[in-house]
Amino acid sequence: MTQPRQNLIDVALGNALGDLAVVNARLVNVYTGEILDNQSVVTCGERIACVGTDVEYAIGDATTVIDAEGATLIPGLIDGHTHVAWLFTAGEFLKYVAVGGTTTIVTETLEPYPVAGLAGVLDFLASLKEQPIKFFATAPAMVSTSREAAGIDPADLEALLSREDIVGLGESYWQGVFQNREVFEPILAATLACGKKLEGHSAGARGSKLQAYAAYGVSSCHEPIKADEVLDRLRLGIHVMVREGSIRRDLAEIAAIREMVPDTRRLILTTDGISPRDLMEKGYMEFLVQKAIDCGFDPVTAVQMATLNVAEHFGLDDRIGGIAPGKIADMVLIPDPQTIRAMRVISNGRVIAKNGSLESAPRRHRFSPESLKTVHLSRPFEPSDFAVRASEDRDTAAVRAIEMVTDLVTKEAIVDLPVANGEIQVRDAGDLAKIAAIDRSRTPGKFFTGLIRGFGLTRGAMACSAAWDTSCIVVVGADEADMALCVNRIDELQGGAVVCESGRVVEEMALPIFGLMSELPLEELNEKLNAIQRAVADLGVAFPDPLLSLIALTGAAIPFVRICEEGLVHFKTGRTTGCSVNGEQ
Repeated sequence: MTQPRQNLIDVALGNALGDLAVVNARLVNVYTGEILDNQSVVTCGERIACVGTDVEYAIGDATTVIDAEGATLIPGLIDGHTHVAWLFTAGEFLKYVAVGGTTTIVTETLEPYPVAGLAGVLDFLASLKEQPIKFFATAPAMVSTSREAAGIDPADLEALLSREDIVGLGESYWQGVFQNREVFEPILAATLACGKKLEGHSAGARGSKLQAYAAYGVSSCHEPIKADEVLDRLRLGIHVMVREGSIRRDLAEIAAIREMVPDTRRLILTTDGISPRDLMEKGYMEFLVQKAIDCGFDPVTAVQMATLNVAEHFGLDDRIGGIAPGKIADMVLIPDPQTIRAMRVISNGRVIAKNGSLESAPRRHRFSPESLKTVHLSRPFEPSDFAVRASEDRDTAAVRAIEMVTDLVTKEAIVDLPVANGEIQVRDAGDLAKIAAIDRSRTPGKFFTGLIRGFGLTRGAMACSAAWDTSCIVVVGADEADMALCVNRIDELQGGAVVCESGRVVEEMALPIFGLMSELPLEELNEKLNAIQRAVADLGVAFPDPLLSLIALTGAAIPFVRICEEGLVHFKTGRTTGCSVNGEQ
């Protein structure tokens, strides 16, 4: 037995005194579903030694005592599925996350892997260590929207799965698994052989497809958007993560599930990623728990959905998820069970926040030079690179275009356009613009140019290096010269988002870490994002978050047509095509 564990037992027996005590609290016992009055909790080091009404024997003059004065004590909150490698560093993220009561986060690593490989993922994981709260992660399942480079390298997967902080395989899109079984089945099997979880992504799967997906061993899904979809997955033994973040807000629609099932222990609250604006204005997991209560969930149930349910899913409940002897001392003091506002946040046995003020500063990580240089283009881009060639020598051509149905969902459109000198003519073609995906890492400089309708851009161009599920820069433009300027400026910045018009850079935001993350304080980053949104709105784009709409165009899991450096990727079939209907360009 280790010395810290022996010390813990000595405190529990009364042979030694505790380090920290929270006394006179109402305690939410997530194991029994009770709210217990007049409770005290005593810690030793980072763990809880004893809990109850009669633990004064473990409290002495050297014990730091927090008198709850009847306030409510809940376990530290856990986000079981998010994307930390998105725009900001962990240190900036924590400034807002920790003060609200979140003490554990499970993050995807699919963003750094395509652009920086295993070394990049390890550097990212290193940035999460020795922070005021705990981080776990999932290994990336895929490399690219392109089926030519779909799955993680087996040796890289083995290296990651051997780590204690890797709790499973990240979201594996069900269409990709079924369409590329020879690639993904060994990846899924290797994960299960290590005793780790398979995190799912089953949007649109139903009937036999959902049954087969569950049969692979998939243990969770965060994609249901309606209560009946939640029920279908719960009945198959799948944990359902209900999203309420910046990309999807499904909690209100799904809340009816509380009246459909008697057991909610496989329901989990998650953000699935959050923007700087939402983080600053709304908060983090405390906002989700509060909204669940406001949507009619019992307060104890809502707390369980962000604590014990998550911990049990990942097999971490021997350490976190509840307030009990032997567990890590992650606790949040709130006014009452209906009001999720953190008055004190205790993480690893230490007070890290008081009344919205951070008491324990995040550690600043120095990323490797390789992580700061991930944009590798073979040459500067020219306007002529964005020509869309016709496959036949005709005056007009039928071509495929991505058509925006919503700010994220697309479909295929077939449009007839004039041809001049073998090139498709897009100018004066209504709400059509050009879109290109340019590989910046795996096959540097390889690119594909297509057409997009309904994005709204009538002048200039915008581009970003933080494209989803790929190692690409994605650029949309009404002017080829501005498209080239955007791409070349991103190369100079070594990652970022750029808006150009009439041959000049209108707005830009550097993302030098993996081409994904900013080094700016969160407040300044939010100002940059707002400036980019205003600049793009001036160019005609009316989407609520134009940058999100842009970078999601490479995302493999959103229907129905995406783009990568190989061409247009068709969601239902996984087929990659060019623009020309009667032949590839």
